[in-house]
Amino acid sequence: MRITEEQIQEAKKSFDSAGRGHYEHDDCIRIAYEWLDAQKKTKHPRNKPLSLKQLIASWGGRYVSRGDIEIAAILHPEVLGNYPFYNISSRLTEPSTTRLSSIVSAFTQHQREFHSPGDYSIHEKNGDRGN
Repeated sequence: MRITEEQIQEAKKSFDSAGRGHYEHDDCIRIAYEWLDAQKKTKHPRNKPLSLKQLIASWGGRYVSRGDIEIAAILHPEVLGNYPFYNISSRLTEPSTTRLSSIVSAFTQHQREFHSPGDYSIHEKNGDRGN
């Protein structure tokens, strides 16, 4: 599912009203959403935190804030929990970069230099959408 501009604006309103922090850019929310979407979901949130900001920014080639990830998680119908304890498998999936093809600001910063496929147990094939 692609998230719409209207969905992002509504999620940002609830995020702002809760006084939860900063978000960088709508494209950062989209990048975080795509990364979360590719992950295998578990029944319950993790009890160990992940370095989500680093993983997502290095995959998407653009800085993402904690707020961007939180808004993406709010928007995703299968993601449960609170930052950084979401219901994603410890066997991380490296999303295909084709997920980023319509996100204008993906790969516009140097974070991609820090991307490591070795951080992932599963590697999504081009065209696959989720697990």
